[in-house]
Amino acid sequence: MTRTQINGALAMAFVVVLSNYLVQKYLGNYLTYGAFTYPFAFLVTDLMNRLEGPKAARKIVFVGFVIGIICSLIGSQIMGEYGPLVSLRVAIGSGIAFLTAQLLDVFVFNRLRNRAWWKPPVFSSVIGSSIDTLIFFFVAFSAQMIFLEPANDVGFFNESAPLLGVGMIAPFWISMAVADYLVKLVIAMIALVPYRQAIKNIETA
Repeated sequence: MTRTQINGALAMAFVVVLSNYLVQKYLGNYLTYGAFTYPFAFLVTDLMNRLEGPKAARKIVFVGFVIGIICSLIGSQIMGEYGPLVSLRVAIGSGIAFLTAQLLDVFVFNRLRNRAWWKPPVFSSVIGSSIDTLIFFFVAFSAQMIFLEPANDVGFFNESAPLLGVGMIAPFWISMAVADYLVKLVIAMIALVPYRQAIKNIETA
């Protein structure tokens, strides 16, 4: 691996580990603090794609995937108030969502590589984030996926409630998913600042 790829792998590992820790800390009814750090994984992937190409970006994605699995295994052995900190469904949903969304991000970014500088990171992050959110919350909390872990009671997440407390009636996990996705969209826009600056620094070095 090149020095840039090593730095990218370390950055991805940091984001994944930090997010796995912060996801245990709730912020209000719908979010965890991990929602504000995890989207930066897309920034790491996009920078690697821009600087080293899609093959290198996919390597960094797999590094993050492996680190995520390790974090899930560790979390599954730590008992919290309601059982293991990481349930089987959360681990499966997290792993599938991360790998699918990040690889999709790499694909979309590469297809838009020659467009205006902001288009590849914006469109790849927005599309990747939508897939990530849908897969994770559906697998981890929906009643339809109960067969993955029958002993895990997800009844609370499937109770009907107004969307984000004010909208249409929907299972509670959908409000969590919508809130999470909105944060991802905001972070995708904020991440354009360090993305642009990093590219400028490399080009002028």
